[in-house]
This record gives sequence, structure tokens and C-alpha cells, in this order.
Amino acid sequence: MISTVITSLGMRPEDLALLHVPGSVTLHEDLILVDVARPDLEADAYRGGLWRLPQDGPPVQFTFGDHDSSPRISPDGAWVAFLRAQDGGRPQLHVMPTGGGEARPLTDLPLGAGAPVWAPDSRRIAFVARVPEAGRYGTEEDVSAAAEAPRRITGFRYRHDGVGFTLDRWPALFVVNALADIPQPVRLTEGPYEVASPSWTPDGEHVLVSADRDLDGESLHSDLYAVPAGGGAPIPVVRSAGSAGLPVALPGGDVLYLGTAFSGIHAVARNTGLFRAPLRIGGEPATGVRLTEEESVDIEPLPPIATEDGVLVAVRVRGAVELRLAPSDTPETPLEKLPLVLGERAGVKTFTSYGDQVVAVVSTPESPGEVVTPAGTLTDFNGSPAGRRPLQEITAVSADGYPVHGWLALPEGEGPHPVLLNVHGGPFHHHGWGFLDETQVYAAAGYAVVLPNPRGSSGYGQAHGQAAIGAFGTVDVDDVLALLDAALARPECDGERVGVMGGSYGGFMTSWLAAHHGERFKAAWSERAVNAWDSFTGSSDIGWFFAEAYCGPDIEVQRAMSPLYHADRIDLPFAVVHSEEDWRCPVEQAQRMFVALRRNGTPAEFLLFPGEGHELSRSGRPRHRLQRFEAVLEWWSRHLS
Repeated sequence: MISTVITSLGMRPEDLALLHVPGSVTLHEDLILVDVARPDLEADAYRGGLWRLPQDGPPVQFTFGDHDSSPRISPDGAWVAFLRAQDGGRPQLHVMPTGGGEARPLTDLPLGAGAPVWAPDSRRIAFVARVPEAGRYGTEEDVSAAAEAPRRITGFRYRHDGVGFTLDRWPALFVVNALADIPQPVRLTEGPYEVASPSWTPDGEHVLVSADRDLDGESLHSDLYAVPAGGGAPIPVVRSAGSAGLPVALPGGDVLYLGTAFSGIHAVARNTGLFRAPLRIGGEPATGVRLTEEESVDIEPLPPIATEDGVLVAVRVRGAVELRLAPSDTPETPLEKLPLVLGERAGVKTFTSYGDQVVAVVSTPESPGEVVTPAGTLTDFNGSPAGRRPLQEITAVSADGYPVHGWLALPEGEGPHPVLLNVHGGPFHHHGWGFLDETQVYAAAGYAVVLPNPRGSSGYGQAHGQAAIGAFGTVDVDDVLALLDAALARPECDGERVGVMGGSYGGFMTSWLAAHHGERFKAAWSERAVNAWDSFTGSSDIGWFFAEAYCGPDIEVQRAMSPLYHADRIDLPFAVVHSEEDWRCPVEQAQRMFVALRRNGTPAEFLLFPGEGHELSRSGRPRHRLQRFEAVLEWWSRHLS
């Protein structure tokens, strides 16, 4: 049994190695399997296996690979398919009996395989995998990446943060017979377009997927297609209002899916809803009906599950991600009419059901995750939360009278404590009730941590999220400062020792606040930031639409919203922190800001992590995550002592 106990001192940077994070959970009758991963600082890798959860005892380890994940039990309950990455290699599909035994590999693909999806016959498995262009990514012996032929780029979408170049390794749909003597994956799609989220039709004749509209890899829009399992061209079945994904075919002939509604490039800050459409394979594609209200319901991108009582969906609600029950046939149902199943004041990460059973992985402020049911918690992977700090909700009123919501984490002791204002990324994201290792590490080190959800954040209605469009540096700044003032009004917080920090949009906000409200802060830590919208347009993997969608097309307006063009106003100690392979907010954003600050005589430092992308702080190499924490604490010890 995994068990972890954090001391009364709270979470230290090196305690990353003690976190056991449950991921996917799968259920069949009384069998529950979950994957659990942990950072291994010595190996500088993530380790973990599958665990079985008995009905009347502690979890039992089920597999013993280096890193096993994404378990899926077959419909007949006889087999479990999962991904296994050995010795730092790519994840490959494996299958083994649910009663235990040796795992058998089903794939050996150069770039690995995606999560398995069982067919109704409990024999075939669908999955998505990226297929390398001939001669690239090690497919030609003795040809290194540096020696490959040049890439010919003809469109906007040619790379993606965390993946790399995509135009020469498009994803494809595969099907493999898991029970064949010699499994041979069969590729079903060929084109230069994105394909994702496979799901079988009840008769097993087709695999539903989400793919780019008109199978055009340049489209921001996505629709649903049916791919014949025996081979044949994808058949369009649902044309979305903007995007469509995670389809679930119903026995009666309809399909449920998650989607957003938008036109042109205006895909940002849109609430994701649950849709239903007739499933007609052949003829004109159907149009879906939105079952959840667009303004009040924003659904996490987790597959919906149809039950006898309705549809299980994970919904963002004021910093929580709650499992709620949506109707299967009533249009535009508002949030207040979606019954809560579990996850109040918590963060649902994954969920599944079988019959009337519901099982989920749920994160809380004190724990990165446990397996729970509506009746209670089934696991204790992360042990006692002793020393971890709870979150306190705080509210404020912004300059224009708008209500603002967020959190405060206080260290032990009376204080007054130095304060860290930590702004989240996105901006259509949120701080919330889920576990955030940063909050625990900073609070354990003696800092009061303020976590605001200003206008632009998700989980407070679509209008709240869209309020930041064309308004960066205005209402969002007012909201952040209002919540900071509410925290500083408390005796535990020292208003004379305040630092500001954040990543991505939070890095943008850090830079902006340092330029326009620098007198309020002792120092700034700006990480993976957007600093210049004009160059972001051409350098970011999403810049070609994202910058205009948020800031508008006028270059001078974009520059007015860019912290770089206000850098001459920054005179406080400033840390520019970035990753070399960040393609979401490319490293030029950091370089330009650092040079501007140094030329102005600002006491600036540049911390650059090799080999990492935009997600360093969440899923980067374990040692880099540790080194980052150590650098953060060293910085604040210098400037907030």
C-alpha cells in the first residue's frame, strides 16, 4: 500500500518525490483499476503502475512496468488494455487478463500509441498514434535529427507545444485485434489533419472520431466523423457549431459529444457544452442540440458517460471541478439544474461508471488525488495531509463594483507573513480547490499565497471569461489588485513584503503589474510569459489566431497591451523564467523582455531551463521541477526576507 506522510513542516521542494498521483480509473462490476504515477528524482523520470482496488481491503499493485497508464477494462471484463513506457521509451499498447498474468505488447510504433478504446466485441481496440514521415524521427537508420531534410511548411498549424513539429507526424486512427496470435495494428486514416477521441458505435462497425472540419489541417473548427472499422474514408456525421470532441454513441442511434460554439478565429474563452445529435452514417451531417446552457455551464474535456439517470459530466464551478448529472434530452439546461454527484470544493480529474456505480479520481487542496465514490474515499495513496495548508475563500469588490473571488493559503503561525500574489495562466483557466504543489511549497516556506480568479478566468460564466477580450491590463488588473487588498487587510499578511508571480498569462500579468503598479511589490517572478503580442502572433504555436482573438488585429493596440512596451517603467528586481523548447510562449518573449530590462538598468535575471516546454512546472523533468522550486524560494528569500 502506498502511503505518504508530509511532516508538520509542510511540503518542501524535495517532497515532489512523495506525491502519488492517480490518473485514469476503469471499472467493471466489482473490479476497479487505477494508474498511479510519481516523480522519481533519482531517475529523473515518472514511474508508476496499475493498482487494483478490492472491495474490502487496501489497494494492491497490479502491474510492475516502469510507467504503466491509461487502463481500460474490456466490455466482457476479461481483459485490461493499457499503455506501458519502458526505460524512458514511448508508451506502447499492452493487454493482459484482468485475473492477472503477463502483459503482452500489441504495438511497437516509433512514436508510441495513444489510450486504448475497446470495441463492443472485447477483441478489437481503437487508438490514435502519430505517424512519422518517412526518414524522420529515427525511421531512417543512422540519420540524426540534424541531418534530416528540410521541412516544407505551407500553413499555420505546423507545430504544437509539448509535441514539436506536427506537419510531419500527423495523428492517425488505428485498430488492432488484441487477441490475435500476432497483433497487427491497421491504420484507418491517412490525411494531413488532426484526429482524436475515438469511440465505437454500438454495432462495432464504425469508430467515431473528432477531426478537423473538411479534414483540413488548417481549420480551427472540428466535427465528428465515422470511420469504417474495416477500412474506408471518414464519413462526416455531425457538423459542430465550432468544435466537437469526445463522442459517445447511444444505443438508440444518437451521439453525445462535447463542443463549443464560435465563428472564425474567435475560439477563445468559450464555455464547453454537452451536445446531442442524431447519428446518421451517410447523407448530410447532423447538427447538434446543446443540452447545457452556454453561459453557466463549462465542462472539462473528459468523456461524458450516459447513464439511466442522465449524462455524467465534469463541470467547472467557481474553482471546483464537480461531477454533475446533465439531462440527456433537455436543451440549454442551466447549472443550477444539474445535480451534484461528487466533487464539491474539490477537483474531479477523471471518472467512470458501471451500472449504478460511479468512481472518480478527485483532487483536494491537501491531496493530488484519491479514488472516491459518492459514498466515500476508497484510497489513501497520499497519506495524512498533516502540514499541508488549507485554502480559505476570499472575496472582494473590484474598482467598478464587480465581485471577485479567489483563495488565500496561510502558513503556520500568527504572522504577519510575506505575501506572494500568484496569478494563473490561461487566461481562461482558474485557481481552485484542486491540489497545487506550488501553493503548498510556498506556504510551507512561510509565505501567504493569494490566488485570484479575475475576469478572464473560467468557471464563473462565459461572460466572466470573455470580459478580458480586448481589455488586458484593465478589468483583470483591477480584479487582481482588489483581491490582493482583501488579503492584505488581514493581520496575517504583511503589506510591506509583497511579491508578484505567475506563468503564461500569469507571467503577462506579473510583467504588467511590475510596470504599472510596481510600487506595490518588492520583486517579480515572471514565468513563460506573453510579453509582446506582436511577435507572439508569429512565433507561438497558437499565436496566428490567439493574439487577434484576444487583442484585436491592430498592431498598435496589441503593443499597447504588451508588457514589453512598458518595460521602461519596471525598476523592481525582476526574474525572467522560461524554457528553451516552449512553443506556446516561445523563448523570444523572455529574451526580448530580459534585454529591455537590462538596457534600462533594471536588476533583472534570466533563468532558462533546457529541454523543457510550456508545462515545465506541471509535468517537466522531475529534477527541473525541483530546481525550479529551489530557485523560486531562493529568489523570494532574497527579496522578501
